[in-house]
Amino acid sequence: MTQIVTQSLLYDRDFVAWCEDTVAKLKTGRFAEIDINSLSEEIEGLAGRDKRELKNRLRLLINHLLKGIYVESPDEYWGWELTIREQRRQILDLLEQSPSLGNYLVEVFAKCWEDALTDAREDYPKVQFPDEWMFSRDIDALLRDQLW
Repeated sequence: MTQIVTQSLLYDRDFVAWCEDTVAKLKTGRFAEIDINSLSEEIEGLAGRDKRELKNRLRLLINHLLKGIYVESPDEYWGWELTIREQRRQILDLLEQSPSLGNYLVEVFAKCWEDALTDAREDYPKVQFPDEWMFSRDIDALLRDQLW
């Protein structure tokens, strides 16, 4: 019990030291000495971090696709294209690292669409953006197809 209290204090006071100590205990099989509550919080946090990153990248991808498709601003196209390529690349990397995130991507598409559309409408109030996504919601198509 004292060991877990000490671990919990270490977690609160020096996160890096807590991580190194926890890894050492995992590698040497000293499981009873591990602060399980903090470890489970950190593991949950890692999954949440990847989900947030994926959601943010999808939102930005859709936003720049909307701009590239509907906004007449040739001077901006190259920047939007670079952003589209980078977001696609980063999303593909996340999905390669954690294929189960593909299900999450499908789950959050509608919310990301709404957010990206709201942002695009705020940025370009004179442009008529569609109320509905006009293209395939297939993730592979979204990440690979040239839409304009």
